Amino acid sequence: MSILIGKETRLLVQGITGREGGFHAQQMQDYGTNVVAGMTPGKGGQTALERPVPVFDTCAQAVRETGANTSVIYVPAAGAPDAILEALEAGIGTVFCITEHIPALDMLRVIPVVEQHGARLIGPNCPGATSPGTAKVGIIPGDIHRVGHVGVVSRSGTLTYEVVEALTEAGIGQSTCVGIGGDPIVGSNFIDILPLFRDDPQTEAVVLIGEIGGDAEERAAEWIAANMKGVPMAAFIAGRTAPPGRRMGHAGAIISGGRGTAESKVAALEAAGVHVAQAPSQIPQLLVEAGVTAGN
Repeated sequence: MSILIGKETRLLVQGITGREGGFHAQQMQDYGTNVVAGMTPGKGGQTALERPVPVFDTCAQAVRETGANTSVIYVPAAGAPDAILEALEAGIGTVFCITEHIPALDMLRVIPVVEQHGARLIGPNCPGATSPGTAKVGIIPGDIHRVGHVGVVSRSGTLTYEVVEALTEAGIGQSTCVGIGGDPIVGSNFIDILPLFRDDPQTEAVVLIGEIGGDAEERAAEWIAANMKGVPMAAFIAGRTAPPGRRMGHAGAIISGGRGTAESKVAALEAAGVHVAQAPSQIPQLLVEAGVTAGN
């Protein structure tokens, strides 16, 4: 098994006729993801990709004709919130929004609609997810993965790639890797993803990659302490050298009011029994020390 995506995924690519959407849709299809349709208003009736899939004018048409159950959005920031809402209205249950630079106020009107539909939104400003050997949705390189039993959840796209590659080189495979995005308002946080890993029979250990800003990691640590006893876990917190009040990279990576520091996050995670690395490259060794064996 895996979480969020797998062999059951029937993927709709919103913005498939654009440069980024078309490129990454082909990468996803080449990896083995079941891409069933694309959607771009005004492009209905066309086809896309090397193994052609139909392009529709609306999400509703795509779902009706192909049974799509998952969507990934490569739509510019001005239109991405409405693209999310259209996917929800069409009955899509899992939506990945890769788009960055969406204003926080726009996301404030989207999140309640996601909850009303009982759907799951990953992102925005996220790299997507990969269940090695079965499917990838988003922009995470497929060739860095190895099939295994370690779940990865991360606020950082680039650090996700670095940690996954380090795990693979150490012979430690992954069950699913999920990038939740680094914006202040995202559809899913650590506490939304961690229970999926806890309940997944294929996932035997978890890596959490956080960064300064907000209190998502501290809240995750509280949840871990109460709900994931005995699960081997390692973590890395980016931004330890960031000066207070300075935004570093992601819009959500800002320290304010004495909250969201790397020190507070590390302390909370360690108190919950999570092994915290000084550098991403240390993650495989910390997992081994926590009981994970190579080939896992």
